[in-house]
Amino acid sequence: MTNPAVQPQPEDLDWTYVIIDGCADCGFDPTTLDRADLPVRIRAAAGAFRLRLGALDARTRPAPAVWSPTEYACHVRDTCTIMNTRARLMLDEENPVFANWDQDASAIEQRYWEQEPAAVADQLEAAADAAATTFATVAADAWDRPGRRARENPPSPRNADGGDSSFTVGTLGTYFLHDLEHHVWDVTK
Repeated sequence: MTNPAVQPQPEDLDWTYVIIDGCADCGFDPTTLDRADLPVRIRAAAGAFRLRLGALDARTRPAPAVWSPTEYACHVRDTCTIMNTRARLMLDEENPVFANWDQDASAIEQRYWEQEPAAVADQLEAAADAAATTFATVAADAWDRPGRRARENPPSPRNADGGDSSFTVGTLGTYFLHDLEHHVWDVTK
């Protein structure tokens, strides 16, 4: 069982750069992404987590301040839900502003370290399937619909000027897919 007193350092990097630049760590390349592949790749990431959560060490952290595969899977499950909600807002409303999400607070509040790997795998697959379905049904003329993250007050370290981050449905899908595939890399490297 993970010691909840030792928490990973809060994330302070604005990962939106991967939409254009990709990710040198995990190898994500946005220039090779075909929007039609989003649903397949979202579901594949969930499947990779299901396999990893079947291992005996699924609840074991590789280091005291590094999430276990189960904790990463909880985060990915919640990311699927958040990004699906944001995509639906962008498709249903004109230029919506997304509520801020403190992923580090969610990990503590939901006690990720105590969750059961098999249950998390089921929840993750359901959340990924819902998000994949949303991206599979985006009309050709809707990929450029805008939305943005709310301004933060006070600004977080990842968004030092407190400004918003603007997305289109397409760039949100790219950003979202990177998050999933990066975390698959985190738990399988």
